Amino acid sequence: MTGAVDAHVVVAHASLDVLLSLQPGEVVAVMGPSGAGKTTLLDALSGLTRLDAGHVSIDGEVLADTRRHTPPSRRAIGLLGQDPLLFPHMTAVGNIAFAARSAGSSRDESAAIAEEWMPRIGLSGLGDRRPDQLSGGQRQRVALARALAARPRLLLLDEPFSSLDVQAAGQLREVVREHLHGTTTVIVSHTLADAQYLATRLLILEHGRIAQEGPLPDVLASPSTPFTRAVAATA
Repeated sequence: MTGAVDAHVVVAHASLDVLLSLQPGEVVAVMGPSGAGKTTLLDALSGLTRLDAGHVSIDGEVLADTRRHTPPSRRAIGLLGQDPLLFPHMTAVGNIAFAARSAGSSRDESAAIAEEWMPRIGLSGLGDRRPDQLSGGQRQRVALARALAARPRLLLLDEPFSSLDVQAAGQLREVVREHLHGTTTVIVSHTLADAQYLATRLLILEHGRIAQEGPLPDVLASPSTPFTRAVAATA
């Protein structure tokens, strides 16, 4: 299994300084108040933001440090946020096939992979629809399938359910849990339900630093900061 992550993420403009280690297949939830640096952390891991110090390594391969910066397209990292950012001119199947093709599958293999994903994400019969013909929840499902079809070593989820209604968010949360299949994942969320449903470890980020981390039940049982206590109160 691949996806072992070792990172020390330092981004000066966000006052971010975080040590992060993930085992292959581990799912870690990151929570914290607004402005804590959660999205910047994901952007730095994905390559959208350059490091000012530290490093990002996956499976022993250094992707970024003070001397190098591997472009996002060459990191084999999937990033899914609130906006699915699907290609508007492509169908649902076309969007997924594009990701599989980018990961090295042949044209025919990519088309087959995309067709296989449609029933898995509950969208059988909708493969020929373009993004503007799908609901918000359906677009997020396609975006998730596209991210996973690229076979990422690391999947980054930046509040992917927050723009959806309660029912659609619950359905997509179930789809995510069902299809991670051992993919190393970091999920940023303001909602404890996301962490409880998907993650085994919780990391609390405050003022650009890790304020508390550990197995999710342990953090909730012994919260050490006002923010963590507020989170634990919603459990």
